[in-house]
Amino acid sequence: MIDKLQKLEQRYVELEHMLADHELLADQDRYNKLAKELSDLRTPVSAFRDFQKLAREIADLELILKEKHDPEIVEMARAELPQLTTRKSALEARLKELLKGEDKDAGKDVIMEIRQGTGGAEATLFAADLYRMYTRYAAQKGWNAELMSAHETDEGGFKEVVFSVRGRDAYRHFKFESGVHRVQRVPETEAQGRIHTSTATVAVLVEPDDVELVINPADLKIETYRSSGPGGQHMQKTDSAVRITHIPTGVVVACQDERSQIKNKTKAMRILGARLLDAKQQAEAKKITEERRSQIGTGDRSEKIRTYNYPDRRVTDHRVNLTLYRLEQIMEGDLDELFDGLLKAAEEQAEKNE
Repeated sequence: MIDKLQKLEQRYVELEHMLADHELLADQDRYNKLAKELSDLRTPVSAFRDFQKLAREIADLELILKEKHDPEIVEMARAELPQLTTRKSALEARLKELLKGEDKDAGKDVIMEIRQGTGGAEATLFAADLYRMYTRYAAQKGWNAELMSAHETDEGGFKEVVFSVRGRDAYRHFKFESGVHRVQRVPETEAQGRIHTSTATVAVLVEPDDVELVINPADLKIETYRSSGPGGQHMQKTDSAVRITHIPTGVVVACQDERSQIKNKTKAMRILGARLLDAKQQAEAKKITEERRSQIGTGDRSEKIRTYNYPDRRVTDHRVNLTLYRLEQIMEGDLDELFDGLLKAAEEQAEKNE
């Protein structure tokens, strides 16, 4: 472990010197790539330096106990040594976790997209239920959930809703939510009381850092149009809605929820950046061999991951065979038990893969 950490520290110092070279600024792409690498190394290197400092302090105290010193100094050393040893052990455990290759995106903010699947109007209502569940969970964590784009239906559902979640370790908690979510329940419009099955798809995208993804303005086609908002006095009278097309990939993002064109453009660019980064990461993930892939899912949007069964008050995550009979609480945003089960399964799989 120490050898690996020393190499990381050497690379960190090397990157600092490279980025201090003003000539590197001429190659913006390389500069951004190196700056991102430096940022990724900052946490483990900082922890390693703290670990080294503690090790030196402990060695000094042990030396004091071995040599002849004033009794008062010896007593102080004897009292302080256990505290430093405990801190060193805790830091060593953290370093091991960092070296496990813990997801580099774990602490990042996310953009989540929920879309109706099969099931017609009932699927749009389920999409709205999922949106409410996730935003309530975010509120319980003290995170900031911001609606970015929504296509509502007359019944109060969503054909599509896009929102961001900003907060400590947001991605770490939400990253396993990508996939198909299935609901089994009796719709309010069902006169015969028959249980219907509907679905909604969830996509969890990392919101990229500025140095992580650079979008060339020349690759963008930006159009404005009049929002199809509420009628009456609130009818939009200006072209505030924004549609952005990323020409190289064909990715299109539209935002019309804000009355300000600038705000809509800002939100659209954030969604575009997240989608482009996700496409890049999905392409890289295909290179991973099948045996290294986690048992809790590939993150494929078409993968059925969870069933919400209302008659039985049951929620089942099919990837880890986890069933909880507390559907009402889960739909109110009480997701900790569910997420803890997924995180534990991921950690166990990572240990098997080592």
